[in-house]
Amino acid sequence: MDDKNYSFDEGHDHNKPADVWFQDTQEGKALFIVFYSQACRWSRCIGCNLPSLMSERHVDFESLMAQVDHIISMPEVAASRAELRKVIVSNNGSVLDEATFSSTALMYLVARLNQSLPNLSVLSLETRPEYVDIPELEFLARALKEGACHTNLEIAIGFEAFDERIRNDMFKKGLSLKVFEKTAALLAEHRFALKCYFMLKPTPGLTDEEAVGDIHAAIDYLGVVGASMGLPINMHLNPTYVARGTALERSFDKGEFSPPRLRDLARAAFHAKGKGVSIYLGLSDEGLACEGGSFVRKGEEAMTRELERFNRTGDFAVLENIINGA
Repeated sequence: MDDKNYSFDEGHDHNKPADVWFQDTQEGKALFIVFYSQACRWSRCIGCNLPSLMSERHVDFESLMAQVDHIISMPEVAASRAELRKVIVSNNGSVLDEATFSSTALMYLVARLNQSLPNLSVLSLETRPEYVDIPELEFLARALKEGACHTNLEIAIGFEAFDERIRNDMFKKGLSLKVFEKTAALLAEHRFALKCYFMLKPTPGLTDEEAVGDIHAAIDYLGVVGASMGLPINMHLNPTYVARGTALERSFDKGEFSPPRLRDLARAAFHAKGKGVSIYLGLSDEGLACEGGSFVRKGEEAMTRELERFNRTGDFAVLENIINGA
């Protein structure tokens, strides 16, 4: 680990996922699954402590398959089977990295989803672009077509920041525009969809205006890429929280960083109106923020509910009201 001091969760039951929750999206009800597996092998991004929820050691395919069975058998999942339109699959790293997430288990997941979710329309897989393997994705897409409902495949990639210096020199993401555009072209060629994770104000040293401006530039860029390639692109925009055990926490303790404001999140996202890029706002710190390090301040619960309403409806008037203090 680069400049991080968290530990891994070696005591977790290998037969149970790290976390499962529901989301209300413009596509309908979604199930977000975080499998418990070996941690992300990149693990350099300065503000990220998600690997702390994973294992430092390999988790075998039998355990991952048992996690699939556990998820499908959860009463709340069984009760929502007819409503679920989207499943997002994560291991807080790359589910297409065979070294950390078994291909056998991934295929087993697709089979169980085909069996269990009759109205599934989107399967989203989180990964770094270097693990995108088109023959594997084509196989998964063919398997998804065997379900009761036509299911599209979406690949979700962490972009984090548009500015090259912020993204790679400061945040240490290790993603170039050349690699991103090559991946986007491959996905477009095979008619898959693309989700890009971005963070509002991901590093110390950024003003709130600079942070909002970076997201505006990212939206403009994704709009051009999507239009030129005929590729549907969604931006999942997360306001940055201060994660325990990271360099960002040390900057926070020194007074060098403060989390972004929810009103600035609305300002950043409003720029997507009419740009051909759909937006989903991440509004959870996943219980990983240090004390005082969340982006939700006291008294902002109502604003959070309004942002959740935007996620459900895609109504930019909701964001405009927040920006104007209504």
